[in-house]
Amino acid sequence: MAEPMIECEGLTKRFGDFTAVDNVSFNVEPGAIFGFLGPNGSGKSTVIRMLCGILEPSGGTARIGGLDVVEQTDVLKESIGYMSQKFSLYDELTVEENLRFYGKLYGLRREALRKRFDELLTLTHLEPYLDRRAALLSGGWRQRLAMACALMHEPRVLFLDEPTAGIDPVARRELWDLLFEFSGRGMTLFVTTHYMDEAERCSNVGYIYLSKLIVCGVPDELKMLPEVNPPGTRRIDVTCEHVTLGLQTLRHRAGISAATVFGQSMHLLVDDAVSDERIRGYLAEAGIRDVDLRPISPSLEDVFVALTAKHGGGTE
Repeated sequence: MAEPMIECEGLTKRFGDFTAVDNVSFNVEPGAIFGFLGPNGSGKSTVIRMLCGILEPSGGTARIGGLDVVEQTDVLKESIGYMSQKFSLYDELTVEENLRFYGKLYGLRREALRKRFDELLTLTHLEPYLDRRAALLSGGWRQRLAMACALMHEPRVLFLDEPTAGIDPVARRELWDLLFEFSGRGMTLFVTTHYMDEAERCSNVGYIYLSKLIVCGVPDELKMLPEVNPPGTRRIDVTCEHVTLGLQTLRHRAGISAATVFGQSMHLLVDDAVSDERIRGYLAEAGIRDVDLRPISPSLEDVFVALTAKHGGGTE
Protein backbone atom coordinates (compact mmCIF):
# COMPACT_ATOMS: atom_id res chain seq x y z
CA MET A 1 0.00 0.00 0.00
CA ALA A 2 1.37 3.45 -0.97
CA GLU A 3 2.50 5.84 1.73
CA PRO A 4 0.05 8.73 2.30
CA MET A 5 0.86 11.90 0.39
CA ILE A 6 -0.63 14.06 3.17
CA GLU A 7 -0.43 13.02 6.83
CA CYS A 8 -1.94 15.03 9.70
CA GLU A 9 -1.77 13.95 13.33
CA GLY A 10 -3.38 16.05 16.05
CA LEU A 11 -3.02 19.24 13.98
CA THR A 12 -4.04 22.24 16.12
CA LYS A 13 -4.00 26.01 15.68
CA ARG A 14 -4.79 28.52 18.41
CA PHE A 15 -5.00 32.30 18.12
CA GLY A 16 -4.80 33.46 21.73
CA ASP A 17 -7.70 31.86 23.57
CA PHE A 18 -9.46 30.90 20.32
CA THR A 19 -8.89 27.41 18.90
CA ALA A 20 -9.36 27.57 15.12
CA VAL A 21 -8.34 23.95 14.45
CA ASP A 22 -8.61 21.37 17.21
CA ASN A 23 -6.69 18.07 17.10
CA VAL A 24 -7.33 17.22 13.43
CA SER A 25 -5.98 13.91 12.07
CA PHE A 26 -6.35 12.41 8.57
CA ASN A 27 -4.37 10.92 5.68
CA VAL A 28 -4.70 11.50 1.94
CA GLU A 29 -3.43 8.92 -0.54
CA PRO A 30 -1.39 9.85 -3.65
CA GLY A 31 -3.56 10.77 -6.63
CA ALA A 32 -6.68 11.23 -4.50
CA ILE A 33 -9.15 14.08 -4.78
CA PHE A 34 -9.76 14.94 -1.14
CA GLY A 35 -12.79 17.13 -0.48
CA PHE A 36 -12.61 19.20 2.70
CA LEU A 37 -15.99 20.56 3.75
CA GLY A 38 -17.43 22.59 6.57
CA PRO A 39 -19.31 25.83 7.32
CA ASN A 40 -17.60 29.21 7.02
CA GLY A 41 -15.30 29.73 9.99
CA SER A 42 -14.98 26.02 10.73
CA GLY A 43 -11.21 25.93 10.12
CA LYS A 44 -10.85 24.76 6.50
CA SER A 45 -8.60 27.55 5.26
CA THR A 46 -6.53 27.46 8.46
CA VAL A 47 -5.79 23.76 7.89
CA ILE A 48 -4.68 24.50 4.32
CA ARG A 49 -2.42 27.34 5.43
CA MET A 50 -0.75 25.10 7.99
CA LEU A 51 -0.25 22.34 5.42
CA CYS A 52 1.29 24.86 3.02
CA GLY A 53 3.72 26.14 5.65
CA ILE A 54 2.10 29.58 5.78
CA LEU A 55 0.91 29.19 9.40
CA GLU A 56 2.85 27.33 12.06
CA PRO A 57 0.72 24.79 13.98
CA SER A 58 0.21 25.28 17.72
CA GLY A 59 0.30 21.52 18.13
CA GLY A 60 0.42 18.24 16.25
CA THR A 61 2.35 17.32 13.13
CA ALA A 62 1.79 17.30 9.37
CA ARG A 63 3.83 15.90 6.50
CA ILE A 64 3.40 16.17 2.73
CA GLY A 65 5.29 13.67 0.61
CA GLY A 66 7.31 12.82 3.73
CA LEU A 67 8.30 16.47 4.30
CA ASP A 68 7.54 18.07 7.65
CA VAL A 69 5.49 21.23 7.05
CA VAL A 70 7.34 23.12 9.81
CA GLU A 71 10.89 21.82 9.62
CA GLN A 72 11.17 21.53 5.81
CA THR A 73 9.05 24.46 4.60
CA ASP A 74 11.46 25.66 1.91
CA VAL A 75 11.71 22.24 0.25
CA LEU A 76 7.97 21.67 0.75
CA LYS A 77 7.04 24.73 -1.32
CA GLU A 78 8.68 23.15 -4.36
CA SER A 79 6.23 20.21 -4.08
CA ILE A 80 2.92 22.03 -3.57
CA GLY A 81 0.67 24.50 -5.36
CA TYR A 82 -1.88 26.67 -3.58
CA MET A 83 -4.80 28.37 -5.29
CA SER A 84 -6.50 30.49 -2.65
CA GLN A 85 -9.95 32.07 -2.82
CA LYS A 86 -8.30 35.31 -3.95
CA PHE A 87 -5.33 34.08 -5.99
CA SER A 88 -3.13 37.06 -6.90
CA LEU A 89 -3.44 37.39 -10.64
CA TYR A 90 -2.09 40.63 -12.06
CA ASP A 91 -5.10 42.23 -13.72
CA GLU A 92 -3.10 44.63 -15.90
CA LEU A 93 -1.03 41.78 -17.34
CA THR A 94 -2.24 39.50 -20.11
CA VAL A 95 -2.77 35.78 -19.70
CA GLU A 96 0.62 35.11 -21.30
CA GLU A 97 2.37 37.69 -19.12
CA ASN A 98 0.85 36.25 -15.94
CA LEU A 99 1.96 32.74 -16.86
CA ARG A 100 5.49 33.80 -17.74
CA PHE A 101 5.75 35.93 -14.59
CA TYR A 102 4.78 33.04 -12.33
CA GLY A 103 7.06 30.68 -14.24
CA LYS A 104 10.04 32.98 -13.59
CA LEU A 105 8.91 33.38 -9.97
CA TYR A 106 9.25 29.61 -9.61
CA GLY A 107 12.73 29.70 -11.14
CA LEU A 108 11.91 28.52 -14.67
CA ARG A 109 14.07 29.98 -17.44
CA ARG A 110 14.34 29.76 -21.24
CA GLU A 111 13.64 26.23 -22.52
CA ALA A 112 12.14 24.94 -19.24
CA LEU A 113 9.78 27.92 -19.10
CA ARG A 114 8.77 27.58 -22.75
CA LYS A 115 8.10 23.85 -22.35
CA ARG A 116 5.99 24.28 -19.22
CA PHE A 117 4.17 27.24 -20.75
CA ASP A 118 3.19 25.14 -23.78
CA GLU A 119 2.13 22.19 -21.58
CA LEU A 120 -0.18 24.35 -19.49
CA LEU A 121 -1.75 25.99 -22.55
CA THR A 122 -2.58 22.53 -23.89
CA LEU A 123 -3.91 21.40 -20.52
CA THR A 124 -6.05 24.44 -19.68
CA HIS A 125 -7.03 25.54 -23.24
CA LEU A 126 -6.06 29.15 -22.47
CA GLU A 127 -4.44 29.77 -25.87
CA PRO A 128 -7.32 31.84 -27.36
CA TYR A 129 -6.99 34.30 -24.47
CA LEU A 130 -3.20 34.76 -24.40
CA ASP A 131 -3.39 38.46 -25.30
CA ARG A 132 -6.35 39.27 -23.06
CA ARG A 133 -5.75 41.13 -19.80
CA ALA A 134 -6.62 39.06 -16.73
CA ALA A 135 -9.09 41.75 -15.61
CA LEU A 136 -11.20 41.08 -18.73
CA LEU A 137 -11.52 37.30 -18.26
CA SER A 138 -14.78 35.72 -17.10
CA GLY A 139 -14.81 34.05 -13.68
CA GLY A 140 -14.27 30.57 -15.09
CA TRP A 141 -11.30 31.59 -17.26
CA ARG A 142 -9.75 33.57 -14.40
CA GLN A 143 -9.87 30.39 -12.33
CA ARG A 144 -8.21 28.42 -15.13
CA LEU A 145 -5.46 31.03 -15.34
CA ALA A 146 -4.98 31.01 -11.56
CA MET A 147 -4.78 27.22 -11.62
CA ALA A 148 -2.25 27.27 -14.46
CA CYS A 149 -0.09 29.77 -12.54
CA ALA A 150 -0.23 27.56 -9.43
CA LEU A 151 0.87 24.57 -11.54
CA MET A 152 3.87 26.22 -13.20
CA HIS A 153 6.43 24.40 -11.05
CA GLU A 154 4.75 20.97 -11.50
CA PRO A 155 3.69 20.41 -7.87
CA ARG A 156 2.84 16.94 -6.59
CA VAL A 157 0.00 18.32 -4.45
CA LEU A 158 -2.41 21.10 -5.38
CA PHE A 159 -4.48 22.87 -2.72
CA LEU A 160 -7.62 24.60 -4.01
CA ASP A 161 -9.61 26.74 -1.59
CA GLU A 162 -13.18 26.99 -2.97
CA PRO A 163 -11.96 27.07 -6.58
CA THR A 164 -15.47 27.21 -8.11
CA ALA A 165 -17.00 29.88 -5.86
CA GLY A 166 -18.77 32.49 -7.95
CA ILE A 167 -18.48 30.85 -11.36
CA ASP A 168 -21.30 29.49 -13.49
CA PRO A 169 -22.31 25.79 -13.60
CA VAL A 170 -20.73 25.13 -17.01
CA ALA A 171 -17.40 26.61 -15.89
CA ARG A 172 -17.63 24.58 -12.66
CA ARG A 173 -18.02 21.36 -14.61
CA GLU A 174 -15.16 22.22 -16.95
CA LEU A 175 -12.91 23.04 -14.00
CA TRP A 176 -13.72 19.67 -12.43
CA ASP A 177 -12.91 17.93 -15.70
CA LEU A 178 -9.44 19.46 -15.35
CA LEU A 179 -9.15 18.24 -11.75
CA PHE A 180 -10.00 14.69 -12.84
CA GLU A 181 -7.31 14.93 -15.51
CA PHE A 182 -4.75 16.12 -12.92
CA SER A 183 -5.69 13.25 -10.61
CA GLY A 184 -5.37 10.78 -13.48
CA ARG A 185 -1.81 12.00 -13.98
CA GLY A 186 -0.99 11.21 -10.34
CA MET A 187 -1.39 14.64 -8.75
CA THR A 188 -2.98 14.77 -5.28
CA LEU A 189 -5.74 17.37 -4.94
CA PHE A 190 -7.01 18.93 -1.71
CA VAL A 191 -10.22 20.85 -2.44
CA THR A 192 -12.50 22.87 -0.18
CA THR A 193 -16.03 23.42 -1.42
CA HIS A 194 -19.56 24.25 -0.28
CA TYR A 195 -21.17 22.43 -3.21
CA MET A 196 -22.52 18.97 -2.40
CA ASP A 197 -22.41 17.82 -6.03
CA GLU A 198 -18.66 18.57 -6.01
CA ALA A 199 -18.18 16.68 -2.75
CA GLU A 200 -19.82 13.64 -4.39
CA ARG A 201 -17.08 13.69 -7.04
CA CYS A 202 -14.25 13.40 -4.49
CA SER A 203 -12.56 10.08 -3.76
CA ASN A 204 -12.54 10.93 -0.04
CA VAL A 205 -14.13 13.69 2.02
CA GLY A 206 -13.57 15.18 5.44
CA TYR A 207 -16.08 17.34 7.32
CA ILE A 208 -14.82 19.89 9.83
CA TYR A 209 -17.28 21.58 12.21
CA LEU A 210 -16.50 24.04 15.00
CA SER A 211 -12.76 23.42 14.50
CA LYS A 212 -13.02 19.61 14.88
CA LEU A 213 -12.87 16.99 12.12
CA ILE A 214 -16.01 14.98 12.82
CA VAL A 215 -15.87 12.50 9.95
CA CYS A 216 -13.52 11.46 7.16
CA GLY A 217 -13.86 8.70 4.59
CA VAL A 218 -15.18 7.48 1.24
CA PRO A 219 -18.53 9.15 0.37
CA ASP A 220 -20.42 5.87 -0.12
CA GLU A 221 -19.20 4.59 3.25
CA LEU A 222 -20.17 7.81 5.04
CA LYS A 223 -23.70 7.45 3.68
CA MET A 224 -23.99 4.15 5.55
CA LEU A 225 -23.19 5.62 8.99
CA PRO A 226 -25.79 4.79 11.68
CA GLU A 227 -26.19 8.49 12.48
CA VAL A 228 -27.33 8.99 8.89
CA ASN A 229 -29.52 5.88 8.80
CA PRO A 230 -31.09 5.55 12.27
CA PRO A 231 -32.41 2.03 12.93
CA GLY A 232 -36.09 1.71 12.13
CA THR A 233 -36.15 4.53 9.55
CA ARG A 234 -36.13 4.89 5.78
CA ARG A 235 -35.62 7.73 3.29
CA ILE A 236 -38.13 8.48 0.54
CA ASP A 237 -38.54 10.96 -2.29
CA VAL A 238 -42.01 12.51 -2.57
CA THR A 239 -42.87 14.21 -5.84
CA CYS A 240 -46.06 16.27 -5.95
CA GLU A 241 -47.55 19.61 -6.92
CA HIS A 242 -47.26 22.47 -4.46
CA VAL A 243 -44.11 21.00 -2.93
CA THR A 244 -43.65 23.87 -0.45
CA LEU A 245 -47.19 23.36 0.85
CA GLY A 246 -46.45 19.66 1.11
CA LEU A 247 -43.34 20.42 3.12
CA GLN A 248 -45.32 22.53 5.60
CA THR A 249 -47.87 19.73 5.86
CA LEU A 250 -45.37 16.95 6.55
CA ARG A 251 -42.58 18.62 8.47
CA HIS A 252 -44.14 18.33 11.94
CA ARG A 253 -46.10 15.09 11.55
CA ALA A 254 -45.39 12.27 13.98
CA GLY A 255 -42.91 9.74 12.59
CA ILE A 256 -41.33 12.15 10.10
CA SER A 257 -37.88 13.00 11.41
CA ALA A 258 -36.67 15.20 8.56
CA ALA A 259 -38.23 16.85 5.53
CA THR A 260 -36.56 19.10 3.00
CA VAL A 261 -37.30 20.37 -0.50
CA PHE A 262 -35.07 18.92 -3.22
CA GLY A 263 -35.88 20.45 -6.60
CA GLN A 264 -39.48 19.60 -7.46
CA SER A 265 -39.77 16.99 -4.73
CA MET A 266 -39.26 16.42 -1.01
CA HIS A 267 -36.78 14.15 0.71
CA LEU A 268 -38.10 12.60 3.91
CA LEU A 269 -36.60 10.56 6.72
CA VAL A 270 -39.50 8.61 8.22
CA ASP A 271 -40.07 5.84 10.72
CA ASP A 272 -40.66 2.43 9.19
CA ALA A 273 -44.09 2.46 10.87
CA VAL A 274 -45.14 5.44 8.70
CA SER A 275 -46.57 3.88 5.54
CA ASP A 276 -46.68 5.46 2.09
CA GLU A 277 -50.47 5.56 2.40
CA ARG A 278 -50.25 7.58 5.60
CA ILE A 279 -48.01 10.12 3.86
CA ARG A 280 -50.49 10.30 0.97
CA GLY A 281 -53.22 10.85 3.54
CA TYR A 282 -51.36 13.72 5.20
CA LEU A 283 -50.91 15.41 1.82
CA ALA A 284 -54.53 14.79 0.81
CA GLU A 285 -55.61 16.75 3.89
CA ALA A 286 -53.83 19.75 2.33
CA GLY A 287 -55.51 19.12 -1.04
CA ILE A 288 -52.46 17.48 -2.63
CA ARG A 289 -53.55 14.26 -4.33
CA ASP A 290 -51.24 13.49 -7.27
CA VAL A 291 -48.30 12.07 -5.31
CA ASP A 292 -45.40 9.80 -6.33
CA LEU A 293 -43.23 8.14 -3.65
CA ARG A 294 -40.01 6.14 -4.09
CA PRO A 295 -37.24 4.95 -1.77
CA ILE A 296 -33.89 6.77 -1.95
CA SER A 297 -30.42 6.48 -0.46
CA PRO A 298 -28.96 9.29 1.66
CA SER A 299 -26.88 11.98 -0.03
CA LEU A 300 -23.71 13.58 1.30
CA GLU A 301 -25.84 16.54 2.27
CA ASP A 302 -27.89 14.18 4.46
CA VAL A 303 -24.62 12.96 5.99
CA PHE A 304 -23.45 16.42 6.94
CA VAL A 305 -26.84 17.58 8.19
CA ALA A 306 -27.13 14.50 10.42
CA LEU A 307 -23.60 14.86 11.79
CA THR A 308 -23.99 18.59 12.37
CA ALA A 309 -27.15 17.90 14.36
CA LYS A 310 -25.35 15.24 16.41
CA HIS A 311 -22.43 17.56 17.20
CA GLY A 312 -24.51 20.45 18.43
CA GLY A 313 -25.74 22.18 15.31
CA GLY A 314 -29.44 21.70 15.95
CA THR A 315 -31.83 19.13 14.57
CA GLU A 316 -32.53 17.96 11.05
